[in-house]
Amino acid sequence: MTSPPWRGERPGHFPGVPAWGLATRLADTRLDHLERFAGVTAEWAWGGGGGAGVRVCVLDSGVDGAHPDVAPLARSVAVEVTGEGAAVTDCEPTDAAGHGTACAGIIRSLAPEAELTSVRVLSSGKTGTGDALLEGLRWAVEEGFDVVNMSLSTTHPRFQLALHELADRAYFRRTTLVTAAHNMPVRSFPWTFASVVSVASHDIDDPKVHFYNPAPPAEFQARGLRVPVAWPGGGHIRSTGNSFAAPHITGLCALVLGKHPWLTPFQLKTVLYLTAVNVTPSHGGSRHAPAEHDRTVGTPAR
Repeated sequence: MTSPPWRGERPGHFPGVPAWGLATRLADTRLDHLERFAGVTAEWAWGGGGGAGVRVCVLDSGVDGAHPDVAPLARSVAVEVTGEGAAVTDCEPTDAAGHGTACAGIIRSLAPEAELTSVRVLSSGKTGTGDALLEGLRWAVEEGFDVVNMSLSTTHPRFQLALHELADRAYFRRTTLVTAAHNMPVRSFPWTFASVVSVASHDIDDPKVHFYNPAPPAEFQARGLRVPVAWPGGGHIRSTGNSFAAPHITGLCALVLGKHPWLTPFQLKTVLYLTAVNVTPSHGGSRHAPAEHDRTVGTPAR
């Protein structure tokens, strides 16, 4: 596939047409590869796909690139913050905290053919600086990843504006940011931005079951309780949190884009909405009951 038009230069101004307008008399590849969403189902969205050709970035604590549930990694980089600023450099594919490996393993389990890259912005204590987060996200957006998994956030308001600008830049460049909601009822960023796909948890074991939440800021819920995850050194643990719900949606996004690579973040979010188990088709103005789903299977003990 040739480089898509949204990765290229800003379109030129057409004489006689206001800025950002469209001169329909001229050929414009931005008008190609558009399709109506008729009869969107899970089968249409990702059936038979494996995420081939989709580039996914895991912005986290690093990823154990040797873990059999994760390998291979396309690249592993880290953000180094010094007194002179922040820089992204190549690094060994390791993960002292385990958080990034867990997220990467979930994504790989859903989209085994997707290309995974690790960007380490967190330290061994699962914490990091806002400057590292900004530089890592900036690098990911400029690299043109299709999906970026962000199972992290910051509560510091001073980073809000810069993060918001990066989230908007990602949105317009067709880089979908999948962000985990904070595990506590506090205000943090970037999951509260409208341009991202924000995710909280549900307690059903099925990794492809997701719900649409009509009362954002968390727009979707995915599996996030007692999730079996990969752990550094080739091991596995069970873990709970919105951090592990987000990569389930990231994996689904990779599957969808593997079959429909020209979807925008806006369209991709629409597909997630239409394939949510609590969203049902309407025929003749009447609402039908959702397809049956056993919501008690795998519910963790309290």
